[in-house]
Amino acid sequence: MNTRNLVVTAALLISGTIFSQDSDSSLVKPPIVKISYLDSIKSTFVHDEIAACVDSLWLKELMNHDIFPELLNDIATIDVDKKVDYDLSTELLKARFKEMDAKSPFNIQYNPAVENVIKSFLKNRKKSFERLMAISEYYFPMFEEALAKQNVPLEIKYLAIVESALNPKAVSRVGATGLWQFMYQTGKEYDLKVDSFVDERSDPLKSSKAATQYMTNMFRIFGDWELVLASYNSGAGNVAKAIRRSGGQQNYWNIRKYLPKETQGYVPAFLATMYIYEYHKEHGIVPNRAVVKHFETDTVMIKKEMSFKQIADLMDVPVSQIQLLNPSYKMNVVPFYPNKPHFLRLPKEKIAVFTSNEDKIYAYVDKERTKIEMPYFVANNRKADNVVASNSNYRTKTKYHTVLKGESLGLISNKYGVAVSELKRWNNLRSSTISSGAKLKIVSTVKEPVAVPKTVPLAVEKEEETAIASTEPTTSNPGEQLLSSVYTVQKGDNLSSIAKKFNISVAELKELNNLEDATVKADSQLKVQKSDQVAGIKNEIETKNHINYQVVKGDNLGSIAKKYNVSVASLQEWNDLKDNTVQVGKKLLILSDEKKEVATSEKIQHYLVKKGDSLFKIAQKYPGVTVTDIKKWNGIKGNELKVGMKLRISS
Repeated sequence: MNTRNLVVTAALLISGTIFSQDSDSSLVKPPIVKISYLDSIKSTFVHDEIAACVDSLWLKELMNHDIFPELLNDIATIDVDKKVDYDLSTELLKARFKEMDAKSPFNIQYNPAVENVIKSFLKNRKKSFERLMAISEYYFPMFEEALAKQNVPLEIKYLAIVESALNPKAVSRVGATGLWQFMYQTGKEYDLKVDSFVDERSDPLKSSKAATQYMTNMFRIFGDWELVLASYNSGAGNVAKAIRRSGGQQNYWNIRKYLPKETQGYVPAFLATMYIYEYHKEHGIVPNRAVVKHFETDTVMIKKEMSFKQIADLMDVPVSQIQLLNPSYKMNVVPFYPNKPHFLRLPKEKIAVFTSNEDKIYAYVDKERTKIEMPYFVANNRKADNVVASNSNYRTKTKYHTVLKGESLGLISNKYGVAVSELKRWNNLRSSTISSGAKLKIVSTVKEPVAVPKTVPLAVEKEEETAIASTEPTTSNPGEQLLSSVYTVQKGDNLSSIAKKFNISVAELKELNNLEDATVKADSQLKVQKSDQVAGIKNEIETKNHINYQVVKGDNLGSIAKKYNVSVASLQEWNDLKDNTVQVGKKLLILSDEKKEVATSEKIQHYLVKKGDSLFKIAQKYPGVTVTDIKKWNGIKGNELKVGMKLRISS
């Protein structure tokens, strides 16, 4: 009995001790953990329930750029005429080339040089092509979309592999940059902007559009896709020179030996790349499949300058991935220019987070900016700005937007420069779904200055109307507008529509009028032609004979152009033809050749440059005249010509 009492007593004592410890520990408060401003912002983010699936290994491959220098060196140094020991039958290659030729606009014929390059790639570069095929699943959809819009063969996409090994940051020894390896000046000609923050030659979408336009222009000159490829590598001038040296032959393989050494291996490398992509399974090449592709990313317009580091911190995306998706930003910063939008590309689920929390994100960016030490005069200017702001009243202005078919909250917010979250708040929207025809409230804040003493004048901000989209000129006689050297901007005009109306480029309009951006104001006056160009156009219209030709069976643009000694490009321009197709019975407008003027001491002719002309095409019109001659007679340094330019031709 005593033993049992002792056990019970001991058990009670132990349990009492345990309970007392539990009650004591419950009185101890957990330590307070301080979180950063960044974490406090992120903790309030609204997350859309979208599944994210990112293959880190594939992303690592996309960001690995070591293939470019290796492949570039191969193409530059390979001896395409040297036989390569590899087990691949020539007869099998010929059969496969026939299959490729049957479904391609390229003239794909068997050639020993291409066979040697194919065998060299299969022998030495199999692993490289496995990696390139993974990367191409991200870039090829972008290329194909740009090529299809201009009706350029989709096979041209393989050229980006030969040019840059699909490295958007690739820079050659001579400074060519990006996936399509644009030189600085050529990029400018095709409207690719380059400044301290941005190099659009590295932008996959914009550079693909420019490359496609270049291919289209070269095809109008040479009419052969293999010659177009050769001109892309060495320049149209070198191809024209090779044609002359070969005695006028216009097949790549016939003029190949007259081309620069690098270009001699360039087209074979392109055809070899096309072959390997078509028959990779037969050669045991297994692509590293991509999980994240182009259509699983999206863009958002940036309303304040942001660094990649800030975006990475806020979105929980590695800086390296942001660099991959936004290669055109040189300094790891997305800039903000008042007159030119810039876009940030992110995985789709991250774009949803960004657009749902824009106001918080920009608040964080503003706070980060205050941490940067400013020069004293900038700080003083900020104080002055605050004084001016205090002398202003603000009022809200409400307008309503009718939702059009296909519009989203993101598009509408970009249009009005507001955040998606604000749109939702103003219209009591719980989700991002909107119906076409719905009316959305848009609230803006307008600043109105308060009356102040005369000694401190304040400038009243005037709302200026930016001209957009329209096509009809208001003059009763459009011909007068076209021949005038000054054009009055109509409501609805923009630089692109005005340039198209007067057959000049947007870049020329900017240069003539010293414009820094593409904004034009209604009722402002723009120079649209130089005085000598206007005179030349008037002279051309007055002196040319007009012929109306009716197309008969068996005709094509080439035969008609030859009959009247004009170019196919001119026929297309005069009759607004988009391709070489003409229907029997159609009437074509044909203008006779330019009027020739003869000097007293020597025969001098003048040629008026038309749309689609090149130095090579003009030189071919005059026997014995070379591109170099035309440059010398007219003081031309490069190959650039402008419509309406009057060229001196001596004979």
